[in-house]
Amino acid sequence: MNQHTDAPPTCQYCSKEIQLTPGRGRPRKYCSDSCKQRAYEQRHPVSPGQRPTRTISGETLRDKLFELRCAAEDIATASSEGAEHTEIQSLCDELVTMAKKLERLQ
Repeated sequence: MNQHTDAPPTCQYCSKEIQLTPGRGRPRKYCSDSCKQRAYEQRHPVSPGQRPTRTISGETLRDKLFELRCAAEDIATASSEGAEHTEIQSLCDELVTMAKKLERLQ
C-alpha cells in the first residue's frame, strides 16, 4: 500500500482512519475487531465460490464514488496543465488504490 509517511493509516477493510495507540508491536491493519473479522471471512469464504458481502449504505457508496471521480479529475487537470510524470504517476497510484478499496466494499 502506497501511503505517505505523514498520512494517517487506514483500515484495510473499511478504509476508515485507524487511531494510533502508543506502544510497541506491529502497526494495526484494521480499525476494529469487527473489520478484522470481516476481512478474515472475506479471505476464507464459507464454501467455494461464496464470498461474504458487506452491506454499505447508498450514501457511503455515493461518497466513495465522488472521491473516486475527484481523483480522476485531479489526474485530468494535472495532465492538461503539463504536470511532471512523477506527479501524474502518484495521482494514478492513488486512484487505483481508491478503486481497489471501493471494489472490496461490494
